[in-house]
Amino acid sequence: MKRREVVRLAWRGLSRRPVRTGLTALGITVAVASMVVFLSLGEGLRGVFRDELGSVGPDVQVARGNLAQGLFPAPTLPPGTAADVARLAPELGITRVTPVVVSLRQSLDPAQSAVFYGLPARQGVQALFPGVRAGRGRLLLPADEGRAVAVLGARAARNLGLGVGDTLALNRRASARVVGVLAPQNSLTDTFTFLPLGAVGRAFGTGERLSLVAVRLERPGDARRVAEVLSRRLGLTATTRSDFLSFVGRLLRSSDAVSLGLSVVSLVVGGLAVVNTVLMGVYERTREFGTLRAIGARPALVRALVLTESLLLALLGGALGLGLGRLGIWGVNLYTRDLAGIDAAALTPRLVALTLAVSGGLGLLAGWLPARAAHRLTVTAALGRA
Repeated sequence: MKRREVVRLAWRGLSRRPVRTGLTALGITVAVASMVVFLSLGEGLRGVFRDELGSVGPDVQVARGNLAQGLFPAPTLPPGTAADVARLAPELGITRVTPVVVSLRQSLDPAQSAVFYGLPARQGVQALFPGVRAGRGRLLLPADEGRAVAVLGARAARNLGLGVGDTLALNRRASARVVGVLAPQNSLTDTFTFLPLGAVGRAFGTGERLSLVAVRLERPGDARRVAEVLSRRLGLTATTRSDFLSFVGRLLRSSDAVSLGLSVVSLVVGGLAVVNTVLMGVYERTREFGTLRAIGARPALVRALVLTESLLLALLGGALGLGLGRLGIWGVNLYTRDLAGIDAAALTPRLVALTLAVSGGLGLLAGWLPARAAHRLTVTAALGRA
């Protein structure tokens, strides 16, 4: 019998039990959709970090601790670290040294959370993010050194409901006057708040301690060599932009593994539903299979028919799961676009291929036991069963 005929017979077998088939497909749909949404977050964030961090930030970053602190290391560097780096500038081709203090304000409402970036007003925001420009008001000026003024990213200004001339509450004890709002550029700078270095130290009690020292090079291609020299000479952690991107990639891959592990639980439940549906179909159609055997069908044909039913059921649920997952991704991106201006989830071709492969594998695995039971039926036993 041709493969197309086997598929047609398998589909007819499923359509005879529409309620049972529909409920089973629904279970697989929900399981696959949850897997798609979970894994799409890793796909989306991977793209955001690659696009956003690949072109901004320092060539080399000097901090204390490991890469897990990322863009927001705690202020643990002594104030003389910037001067130590500057002394090596002629030897290493360093064109700019920027001391930075980072402070985070976390809130139950994500829109009220904030990232405060303190840097020398004489260097300005463009020392770290060259492409920024003021959308309203102005950027930091050398005269702002020591003053409590702030420049907000476009998204931060909108989330906080502030504009030029308003007062920004840094914490319960300190505030700053907003002198500028950046024009929308990327999801990173859009969510930051920039202040003079001393203003952050006074407001958050960090004193003269630094979070990191950002280094700009005359030849960015030397970043790896410069980072190694700085790490060795200063006894601190010097990392390049590519180091951080690689770390983010590893972190997201670990997150993908956890998400897939959580999804497996749902997929197992869906697989058991397929086993139950197909196995019940086998017992209900015992006489039908016996008739097929009696007119010359081989056991392999019966087995292929049952496996095809299981595969069709799983692929149907997988396809519907992709559609439902796409709807979930749209909802996630609607929220993250409003909050941070990014699409945090993405349905990539790789994820579509993985989803269909997992669905197909689930169908074949779930159909193995019913197919084995159908394969072992003898003509006498099948036709003699009521």
